[in-house]
Amino acid sequence: MKETVADAPRRTDPRTFAVRAVSMLSQLALPIVVGGFAILEDGELEDLILYFLPLILVVASANILIAYLRWLRLTYTVGESDIRVESGLLSREARSVPYERIQDVSLEQKLIPRLFGLVEVRFETGAGGGDDLALSYLPESEGERLRELVRIRREVAAPIAAREDASVPAESAKLLFAMSPKRVVTFGLFEFSLAVVAVVGGLAGQFDFLLPFEIWNWKAWREQLAGPEQWLAGLGFLAQVIGGVFIVGSLLVIGVVTGVVRTALREWNFRLERTDKGLRRRRGLLTRTDLVMPVHRVQALRIGTGFVRRLFGWHSLKLVSLAGDSGSANHEAVPFADMDEIAPVVAETGFALPAKTVGWRYAMPAYRIDNFLVGFALTLVTSAVALALGRFDVALLLVFIGGGWMALQEYLAWRWGRHAIDAEQLYTRRGWFAPDLAIASRGKLQSVEIVRNPLARMRGYADLRFGLAGGRLSIRGIPLVEARRIRDAVLDSMAEQDFSEIVEGQTVRA
Repeated sequence: MKETVADAPRRTDPRTFAVRAVSMLSQLALPIVVGGFAILEDGELEDLILYFLPLILVVASANILIAYLRWLRLTYTVGESDIRVESGLLSREARSVPYERIQDVSLEQKLIPRLFGLVEVRFETGAGGGDDLALSYLPESEGERLRELVRIRREVAAPIAAREDASVPAESAKLLFAMSPKRVVTFGLFEFSLAVVAVVGGLAGQFDFLLPFEIWNWKAWREQLAGPEQWLAGLGFLAQVIGGVFIVGSLLVIGVVTGVVRTALREWNFRLERTDKGLRRRRGLLTRTDLVMPVHRVQALRIGTGFVRRLFGWHSLKLVSLAGDSGSANHEAVPFADMDEIAPVVAETGFALPAKTVGWRYAMPAYRIDNFLVGFALTLVTSAVALALGRFDVALLLVFIGGGWMALQEYLAWRWGRHAIDAEQLYTRRGWFAPDLAIASRGKLQSVEIVRNPLARMRGYADLRFGLAGGRLSIRGIPLVEARRIRDAVLDSMAEQDFSEIVEGQTVRA
């Protein structure tokens, strides 16, 4: 059956009500358990049965009713030129987003919606500040149909008539990169995290009344570990060494396991494909995300690594795009791979890795020397304060250790930081601990400016700042003549770029 130019107002899938009800009830689980234990601790079982359980039923029923009313009062309309969403219980809110403002449409499946076969459709406007529009939740087929419909209406100047039974046309997909379970686990080993320790510590601090001893009391922990016979305490200093090794070892194990679990939840079954619409990325175990990154919107690339992972040759690739990704314009295209695997993905984006013959340049030594002198001057002031307070040892440490560390930092920053420019691209390298390479298209940069503070004007150097959707790209401490030369070259490339003629998959130059 054909539909009119504008659909009639629709509601999201009825199962949305069930998903939201389950989510809201799950948030009440912890307060209910804590409240029940608190009442039972006082031995008042009668109060638990007569007052607490009925209160739980009332609160749960109210949450279920609110979830149903919110679902009932939310409608969306796929119009000729925009998408309109109306919501609200007491005060109604109507929001309209024109198709030309929608930069991309992504699908996300969290655990509970996924069990019901539902997806959240997010319309990314690039406005920032949480201003994106989302529909929660729709059937997977409807989410795919709506995503394709929005893309078509965004790309075609004249309105088109869609069909009620419209389906997504088959896209030719070329697999660019995928992560096996072994690769995901290997990635997790490098994602050491103690987040679970912080969470458990916070919860223990809030609900310490449920524990049989004071959690922050070391003697209580030692007694718990020693057992009834207190054999560990009798070992004296050796017991403290054993306890310290046990704690450090436990933290290492927890950090590694946490990193592997978090990585597996986020990256499981990672697939990056080249489709007619751009680079399609799908990943996630409990929360499954399906995101398409239009290639013609990519402004720059960032290739990064870490202090340890670079020893094994592992890197990551992010696309700096005009569209947002969960509040960030840096789309993670390849999270964990070697350069041989990253190179084909870079080629698919229309960018190129720096050639071996590219002319790398460094910041002026005067810039690094000035940075050191300014920092060392502040260190001397702090040392003078410590000396006035009679802390000669602290003042000495600040002067020698602090000054030496700052000098080493500036040398390493100069040694590893460099930049280059060719006919099409701009390159910057920085960082010795976690090196990062940025590759920007000269024609897709949004702005360029020369910045000079009073010291820079005296010493003859300047900073270059380039505007990107995902923040700023900068080159620091270069000669003023070189800064002006790079600025003029980039401005010429920006002037050649006609953004009104950008079409899917290619860029037309004037």
